[in-house]
Amino acid sequence: MSRGPLDGYRIVEFAGIGPAPFAGMLLADLGADVVVLGRAAVTGIAAMIPPQFHLTNRGKRLLTADLKTAVGRDLAFELVTRAHGLIEGFRPGVMERLGLGPDVVERCNPRLVYTRVTGWGQTGPRTSTAGHDLNYIALAGALGAMGRSDGPPLIPLNLLGDYAGGSLFAVIGTLAALLEAGRSGRGQVVDAAMVDGVTALLGPIIGLLRAGAWTTVRGGNLLDGGAPFYDTYRTRDGKYVALGALEDQFFAILISKLQLNPSSAATRWDRKTWEALRDEIGGRVVTKTRAEWEEIFAGTDACFAPVLDLEEAATHPDNEARSVYVTAGGVSQPAPAPRFSRTPAPIPPAPVSMASDPDQILREWST
Repeated sequence: MSRGPLDGYRIVEFAGIGPAPFAGMLLADLGADVVVLGRAAVTGIAAMIPPQFHLTNRGKRLLTADLKTAVGRDLAFELVTRAHGLIEGFRPGVMERLGLGPDVVERCNPRLVYTRVTGWGQTGPRTSTAGHDLNYIALAGALGAMGRSDGPPLIPLNLLGDYAGGSLFAVIGTLAALLEAGRSGRGQVVDAAMVDGVTALLGPIIGLLRAGAWTTVRGGNLLDGGAPFYDTYRTRDGKYVALGALEDQFFAILISKLQLNPSSAATRWDRKTWEALRDEIGGRVVTKTRAEWEEIFAGTDACFAPVLDLEEAATHPDNEARSVYVTAGGVSQPAPAPRFSRTPAPIPPAPVSMASDPDQILREWST
């Protein structure tokens, strides 16, 4: 049975919160042998959640060690000398103070890919200051671009900074550096800063802005809720639907299914008509329930979807048809992604709560 395309790769993850554990989970989902090294005691938000619900620990093995002691540092060195990659999410300088900085580690494993995930990056005026997802996306300009024109910026959970700008770019950087190390025989440091990642994600929007096709007015653009044909609408039962009919042929289907005046197709690109068109669409959508609109739009190219909550999404027939959710350790959770035709990732093992035997892992990693 396939263990995923990264079967055989060894990753040491230094225990933390947020983007570094999620990056480790993604690598474990892809088949890497990920060993988390950290203290036995769990504090803060993590201590409030039973181990089986720490989904970012799924598929990993855990080792307890106090890195401030010689024994803990020795164990860390033993692991990193055998590993292909390392992931840490501490503030700049922490690993160096522990005696585990990249310059020291490189001497014992020159092929190691050393991935560092932070909010502000390894250099710059804010490197020594604390922050969270909200702060990073604010400085990158992403937060200020989201929301209605007459309201405050909308907070997109912590998906954009921590996990998209942080974890995903850390994984991309790790995989790219592993590929390069296979050619050169040398590892390198990957500086995965969330501000950098979020800014890179903004590339297409920045391109529109530079071309004069986007403005800095929040909620006044094509893809930020400014356009009435790319927005959400309340239904009769108090739920919402998402309409995204940008292209003319899709908009034609939308107005047909909504039974709106076809003449709106000729004027919809005139921003002066947007508020009237929004009122017209909203007035029509609110006459039926979300389920009724799902039935009306089923199988069409109107770019329609129901707005689901997290529990509804897990059991929606479309997601069930693709097994978007799987059950591991009795817990329903997102399945590994993306999907591979020849080396598919199996259902991930449940998060473990007990520490593994370090001697066993070192023996396995000695070959």
